[in-house]
Amino acid sequence: MVADIPTTRDKILQAAAEITKEVGPVNLSLDAVAKRAGLSKGGLLYTFPTKAKLLEGLVEQHVSEFDQSLRREEASRNFGPNSVVLAVIAVYRAEFVCNEPEPSGILAAIANDPGFLEPIRRYNKQLLQRMRENAADPMLAMMVFLTIEGLRSLKLFEMNVLDRAEQIAAIDRLKNLFEPADPAPVETPAVA
Repeated sequence: MVADIPTTRDKILQAAAEITKEVGPVNLSLDAVAKRAGLSKGGLLYTFPTKAKLLEGLVEQHVSEFDQSLRREEASRNFGPNSVVLAVIAVYRAEFVCNEPEPSGILAAIANDPGFLEPIRRYNKQLLQRMRENAADPMLAMMVFLTIEGLRSLKLFEMNVLDRAEQIAAIDRLKNLFEPADPAPVETPAVA
């Protein structure tokens, strides 16, 4: 299988995400992004005419990557009952256990223009609806959504009030609410 060759857009977004993690969203400069991506500033401006468009691109990329991971996980569960809820839990848990930082591009975009939250709002609204429609218990699905978004927000704003073990235990408990319990082993009578 041939590896995907990153596009100019991909290189720019990767460079912007890296720089934002290193220096913070306020110090993100188009010159630094162009240099890191191996482009002229004009090349960067051709793809993203403004810093605002670049930040918007970071938000859109984050939503797209999450959705791709979610849909792969959902497919691995054969799109059965509760598959959307279990996929959301699994994707978040994988990100958390791998200790992946929340995308700093999101904070950069929000700091620059709170309107960049709109794609996330739209996506989350659709995701919550999918979770409810696919769940055996729609109210419980909503509670899972709120719990995960709460944990994600605490991490994003570096306000964790739970330690790592408590957070993993909470995520695992959510999963247990939706996975069928292992049936008790059936004892077969001894044949005389």
